[in-house]
Amino acid sequence: MDIDFILKVLPFYGAATWVTLTLAFYGVLFSLIVGTICAVINFYKIPVLRRIVYAYVEMGRNTPLMIQLFFLYFALPRLGIMIDGKHCAIIGLTFLGGAYMSEAIRSGLSAVGRIQVETGMSLGFGKLKLLRYIIMPQAVAVALPVIAATTIFLMKETSVVSIVAMQDLVYLAKDLLKEGHSAESNFLLVVSYLIIILPVSLVFSYLERRSRFAGFGS
Repeated sequence: MDIDFILKVLPFYGAATWVTLTLAFYGVLFSLIVGTICAVINFYKIPVLRRIVYAYVEMGRNTPLMIQLFFLYFALPRLGIMIDGKHCAIIGLTFLGGAYMSEAIRSGLSAVGRIQVETGMSLGFGKLKLLRYIIMPQAVAVALPVIAATTIFLMKETSVVSIVAMQDLVYLAKDLLKEGHSAESNFLLVVSYLIIILPVSLVFSYLERRSRFAGFGS
């Protein structure tokens, strides 16, 4: 292990880690937003939109992220639609993650007891108020383990975005491999992903314990 080489390239790994972290943050954030909207549409069985959501979820879950990125980055320009690498990566992660988050949150919404919904309605709660104060807190607590798994999955999937010329960790590692330092490059790649993902995993583990202690998700 060449320590001098590791020290030399550490700043580059720091910059690439920030790129990866930024993409993961926006990908997960927008996936949660899209997934929540889709899950609510399914929960309230909104006509037409429910069918669109079903088609989207099936397409999102059954096509690889790499294919989605190829379409966004290489196919759309032929139709006159130009999207830079960063936005392609975020859109791709959101499209993939939103489908998985939708199913995770939908399962949580389905787990909320019907009697609680009826009780809320009898107290004069409107649909939005009922969703915000009664249904969604319990649904998120139930779905938290799946949301956590999907979040970590999406963070790992950022390793694919180098195909759209994003200078993330994998892009940097592949570039440094050309210099013949495969052991050092791969070691730093593994450590960088651990630094990104491990804290997120620990935070979700803590939140799951708190939700069980509070009586949710049981």
